[in-house]
Amino acid sequence: MTVENQAGKKAGFAALIGRPNVGKSTLMNTLIGMKIAITSKKPQTTRNRIQTVYTDERGQIVFLDTPGIHKAKNRLGDYMVAAAERTLKDVDVALWLVEPATFIGAGEQHIIEQLKKVNLPVIIVINKIDTVKKEELLAVIDVYHKELTEAEIVPVSALKAENTEDLLQTIYKYLPYGEAFYDEDTVTDQPERQIVAELIREKGLRLLEEEIPHGIAVTIESMKYRRKICDIEATIICEKDSHKGIIIGKQGSMLKKIGASARVDIEKMLECKVNLQLWVKVKKDWRDSDILLKNFGYREEKEG
Repeated sequence: MTVENQAGKKAGFAALIGRPNVGKSTLMNTLIGMKIAITSKKPQTTRNRIQTVYTDERGQIVFLDTPGIHKAKNRLGDYMVAAAERTLKDVDVALWLVEPATFIGAGEQHIIEQLKKVNLPVIIVINKIDTVKKEELLAVIDVYHKELTEAEIVPVSALKAENTEDLLQTIYKYLPYGEAFYDEDTVTDQPERQIVAELIREKGLRLLEEEIPHGIAVTIESMKYRRKICDIEATIICEKDSHKGIIIGKQGSMLKKIGASARVDIEKMLECKVNLQLWVKVKKDWRDSDILLKNFGYREEKEG
């Protein structure tokens, strides 16, 4: 009798891929039961590859939430697309998230080409099923089945946590038997500072709506604990002087809104009171600067 059979548990890696704004981060947060990846209605919200861990009696799934695969417009875009495509080489199964539509556009066709290049099981996850009727969903399933005949298809609603147990069961089917990679209490490999920075960026994206595009980053200058309070100093980086004024707002009103909204989520995560101080700095064209991208945490991972 092998050690694998004795253990009876599985452990492996699952990549969440898809076009921007299909709900990858929402699905990951729902499965993990904790807010790790930020979400907004704007595409390309996730910039780094975020690793989270789900553990139950069946074993352990390490999820890799990738940036959306899209046509890159700057160096940041190049970084995001490369991070997503490179992830496919490191996992046991790919979860391709799509919306419940029968039209397959150029973005989806590009992903289909990427998936056909790798020798990898694929689960097509049709998200947002709460937005369509069941008969419409059958037509969507048929369209995607014709594109990737070997792939399994699991319809879900990440927002309402519908059919997520079926999805987990399907993922486990493709994972190898083996020991867990992380302790059962681990939910992410992200440093606290990085999650805090992302939570602040999320609030900026949501509150600024269409006024500021994607040209903001957040750096944590300091994070210090004293008794039951965490003092955090953070800087929001933008690309233009005009953006700085919008982010600060009249008499600092917008910056206060961003800070107050972010503080709620940060306190939940850290489980303590938070004293958050925010500043705004302009770094022109930072999304096209290799040095600034690295400074803001967008580092290329070496293949090996």
